[in-house]
Amino acid sequence: MSGRVRLTLAAWLATLLAASALLPLVEPATWIIQAAFLLAVQAGVGAAARRVPLARPLTVASQALVTLLLVTVVFAREQALAGVLPGPDAFRFLAGLLEQGGEDVSRYAIPAPLTDGIRLMLIGGVLTIGLLVDTLAVTFRSAAPAGLPLLALYSVAAGLSDGGSDWVWFLLAAAGYLMLLLAEGRDRLSAWGRVFSGTARGPGEPAGPTAPVRTGRRIGVLALGIALVVPLGLPAMNGGLLDPAGAGVGPGAGRGGTISAVNPLVSLRDSLNVDEDRQVMSVRTEIENLSDLYLRIVSLDDFDGTTWKPSKRSITTVPDGAFPTPAGLGPDVTRKEFATTISTAEWYGQDWLPMPYPPSGVDIRGNWRYEPIGMTLVGDHGQNTRGLTYSVRGLDVRPTAKQLADAPAPPPALRREYTDLPDSLPSVVSRTAREVTQDAKTPYDQAVKLQDWFAVTGGFEYDTQVDVGSGSRAIARFLRDKQGFCVHFSFAMASMARSLGIPARVAVGFAPGTPQSDGTVSVGLRDAHAWPELYFEGVGWTRFEPTPTRGSIPAYTVPDTSDSQLPDPARPSAQESSSAPSAAPSQSESCPVEQRKLDGGCPSESAQAALPGDGDGPKWYALLVWALAGLAVLAVPLAPLLWRLRTRAVRLGAHGRSDADAAPHILAVWDELIDTAWDFGILPDESLTPRKAAARIVRLGHLDEAAAASVHRVADAVEQVLYAPHPRPVAGLAEDVRRVIAGLRSTVGRGTRLRALFAPRSTARVSWAVSSWWAGVRARAAALRPAWLSRPAWRRPSRQQG
Repeated sequence: MSGRVRLTLAAWLATLLAASALLPLVEPATWIIQAAFLLAVQAGVGAAARRVPLARPLTVASQALVTLLLVTVVFAREQALAGVLPGPDAFRFLAGLLEQGGEDVSRYAIPAPLTDGIRLMLIGGVLTIGLLVDTLAVTFRSAAPAGLPLLALYSVAAGLSDGGSDWVWFLLAAAGYLMLLLAEGRDRLSAWGRVFSGTARGPGEPAGPTAPVRTGRRIGVLALGIALVVPLGLPAMNGGLLDPAGAGVGPGAGRGGTISAVNPLVSLRDSLNVDEDRQVMSVRTEIENLSDLYLRIVSLDDFDGTTWKPSKRSITTVPDGAFPTPAGLGPDVTRKEFATTISTAEWYGQDWLPMPYPPSGVDIRGNWRYEPIGMTLVGDHGQNTRGLTYSVRGLDVRPTAKQLADAPAPPPALRREYTDLPDSLPSVVSRTAREVTQDAKTPYDQAVKLQDWFAVTGGFEYDTQVDVGSGSRAIARFLRDKQGFCVHFSFAMASMARSLGIPARVAVGFAPGTPQSDGTVSVGLRDAHAWPELYFEGVGWTRFEPTPTRGSIPAYTVPDTSDSQLPDPARPSAQESSSAPSAAPSQSESCPVEQRKLDGGCPSESAQAALPGDGDGPKWYALLVWALAGLAVLAVPLAPLLWRLRTRAVRLGAHGRSDADAAPHILAVWDELIDTAWDFGILPDESLTPRKAAARIVRLGHLDEAAAASVHRVADAVEQVLYAPHPRPVAGLAEDVRRVIAGLRSTVGRGTRLRALFAPRSTARVSWAVSSWWAGVRARAAALRPAWLSRPAWRRPSRQQG
């Protein structure tokens, strides 16, 4: 196989491996097969054009033309001339398909459905990157810059994925790039070995690759190891509904459509673990009990066995007046409407609108859409919550324990949807739910027992450092270890409730914040929370609080005999003691917010002590690890620069003044002069004498008289070291080298100067030093090996005739 063909295959495979990082983003992943075939056709056209041979620009143009024809045949065949040639109609169709793909990317969660628009974006992007890689690596024989488009392709995937298995895709992309480098650099490395060979090969030594070739292979293995290990310690690019720039619905038609969202759970944990509890919102409300002021963002009602996530729902315009009555809420349940004004921070911009649940109306500016099933608002056309002030009218629903206990069975359709559990859910979940609720007589009793078991009697501990977890065994591990935070408690209780036939979902938002002296409530990042909502016919979706030391246990989860009800949902209850709002929560109804914030917990309505929780802040060693990881991220691309600066400082730095110190210092200065010239493109030639090497540097570097004189002074000092019986110290050599550096820098372009600074060629000495060290280690190991291990186990019989 020729070098060109080998390099073409390496470029094709490197692009395909980098494109595999996009596989988790969409379902199904069959697009990668089509992309691989089209990419192979594109690479084959390039190989044929180079074999003719065509000029390099014509080769690239032919590949680009064939790529356009391929995209037209696959995506716009009906709009094309003769089904192949793209015309105005085909270009308009492709442009519309790209616009649709952009909307689909913004609208759908990961994994997104493989719509035609998304498929065009994926395949078209891979073909574009493939053309760039083939052009750089094969046509122009420069594989190193081809890593930039490969990195761009991987970065898009890493920036959109949830970070769960990024290291796998990084490893594949790195392996493809290294394979491309090795294929392109094989002849070049061999040439380096002939020019800068360290030792000559003896007549009896077997033929084999030169030291730089072996070094290149070892560097490849080392880089693969780094690619495998380093991503495990780096922060992933995770989005979420609670992130300052969360995801949700994007640009759209504005007249309807569907909405889905990314999973907010990782960002929820990050919010709980922030070092500084930044204020997210300032809230002024009329609700009487601040402990009930939960600000809900979205509900997670789709459980696939791995995690909970929002279902894809239809969205519509925001109702002008009052919102519809919440699903399941009957006329006999006491409720009171209250007003809440919310002001969000300028830095907090996410697409879902935090509101009390259930809302009965909202007054807000901007482009917002209404999702009626969850009764949530989501931004459209890039709208988010950054720096907004809006008013929400909500219902303070107050069911009694008796109403919940007497609730009839839910509608069959709702029960089927919200009790659905995947087959992969471990049996321990339903078995534990039955054991905990074995004495319960009604679904309400079962829900209360589950809540009390998690929050009080089950021995669970609140810990925000526990991983969110993934896979079907995550809930089983939580039930076994009994350590976690609100995500674990809400997931587990909702799953167990569904196993008992109780419709359940998980709400994500903010727990009640901290009251301020001016009558407002401050809601911070650490108030981010998740809680289960269970459905009871006649009451609707009802909040429960299984997380110990977080939020407040609802008053209706304590059995009582109160029958106070209000048949008219539009008017306040006649049995309310006062219609005036109170800034302080009712001690008889719930835990005071001040005590929850200051003490980390308080007695529940069942008069049982809540379990103590750990602090939310990150540990000192976690901060240290992240700081070191950040330094490592910066140090890796700057390593060549830092190594050269350090080497130059050592060579030109302080030294002894005696005659014995003269030779080491002069030789170090000479090495720095040679390496500096190498960095600026003047390759060293060890076959030349110092005087001829100096003349060569002056000639190729176009140095002025002062810099040329400095070069010759250093060369004269080196000749004295080589030939004089007793070399003497020579003053000013370090300044001479610095003068040469300035002279070389002034005669080259900006690109050469930047490369000499950030990617100096002389760093190849590091690989040579590593190769020499490894060869010495192998030689010492071979010398220590017992003789019997060196003998071959068997010998082939000699063919010589004796």
